[in-house]
Amino acid sequence: MFAQPSDAILARLMTLHPKIIDLSLDRIERLLDRLGRPQDRLPPVVHLAGTNGKGSVAAFMRATLESAGYTVHAYTSPHLVRFHERIRLAGEPIAEPALAAYLERCEEANDGAPITYFEITTAAAFLAFSEEPADILLLECGLGGRLDATNLVARPLVTVITPVSIDHQHFLGETLREIAAEKAAIQKRGVPSVIGPQPPEAAAVIEAVAARTGTPTFRFGRSFSVEATANGLVYSARGRLTLPRPVLPGAHQIDNAAVAIAALERLKGFTVTELDIAKGLLRASWPGRLQRLRDGPLAGLLPEDWELWLDGGHNAAAGEALAAHAAAEWGDRPLWLVCGMMNNKQAAAFFEPLARVASGLRAVAIPGEENAFSAAELADIATSAGLDAAPADDLAAAVESIAARQKGPARALICGSLYLAGSVLSG
Repeated sequence: MFAQPSDAILARLMTLHPKIIDLSLDRIERLLDRLGRPQDRLPPVVHLAGTNGKGSVAAFMRATLESAGYTVHAYTSPHLVRFHERIRLAGEPIAEPALAAYLERCEEANDGAPITYFEITTAAAFLAFSEEPADILLLECGLGGRLDATNLVARPLVTVITPVSIDHQHFLGETLREIAAEKAAIQKRGVPSVIGPQPPEAAAVIEAVAARTGTPTFRFGRSFSVEATANGLVYSARGRLTLPRPVLPGAHQIDNAAVAIAALERLKGFTVTELDIAKGLLRASWPGRLQRLRDGPLAGLLPEDWELWLDGGHNAAAGEALAAHAAAEWGDRPLWLVCGMMNNKQAAAFFEPLARVASGLRAVAIPGEENAFSAAELADIATSAGLDAAPADDLAAAVESIAARQKGPARALICGSLYLAGSVLSG
């Protein structure tokens, strides 16, 4: 892939990163003021926070709203292959000339002051969203909520909090209660808050924050529910909707679809029909999340009767979701894992549920990532978690190793990191 002007700008912006990140909104507020406060001129906003499922919920909402004829902007992170994926204008990744121009304006306005990469690129996204017309903006938090750069939107149309679990402890707190409080702080007085499935401890914190801020809540399992059927799902809230099974695989995607529907029901001024929702569930796309890889160099290294899958999940909740999917849907053949992870993740907690369903694992270092586990380190953690694990030199060597070890039809899942998923998809 050829270097583009935005690549050079993004590299320069990385050098402005503060040596010590004090989570605050001061830096981006200062920059946005210099840019004329674009956050005050956005289309109606759906603001999403949570540990897992934000992107899938946004994908279902975007596909449904587009099926209903609306123009949708979206902001997600991280990207898998190119930064442009993070900023979608009217459904398409931002074009290179526009991205470079918005980044240059932010760089000039910032004038060399310390600022995080996410803060200044969020400012560029706000500029783009404020100047390009759309009916609605789906705005995903980066990693937190209370002090996330996206939380400068004063009056969203709806907020959504997807399942909260332990992740990013160095920024958000060591306990589930602390992390949930950070996520819950996107809730605003009088703005409907759709709350996805939560551990009881997290749910109690989110509800307490909502009560304190005067936020009306609509909670999974109480205000709305979903039931999987043989051919699809039944969503229950104001009435019952009988819908097809979501195109994104995994039982957790049925829950994510229900959260998306609940949020869609609370969009004042928007009309979405049952047919629009059905189309949205069948059209949603979210690469790197239980994605089947049918071709490419890695798929070519496996026997024809194997399947190759890719998932970027990287925390304990993601491990549980993958294990549940494997137990429910993949019992027909052995499952082998190829895994790489960043070294700030709780690898053992990710591996423990997968040890119940996988035949073995090959560990790799994530290409180009200094802060990743080495293959040997990760293999040792996986072994301690109960997996038959060994290190491999790279992804190709890992795939070849498991193909040599396992005879007959089998399934391989590359997992553990969105950075690893991006490396696979870019190859």
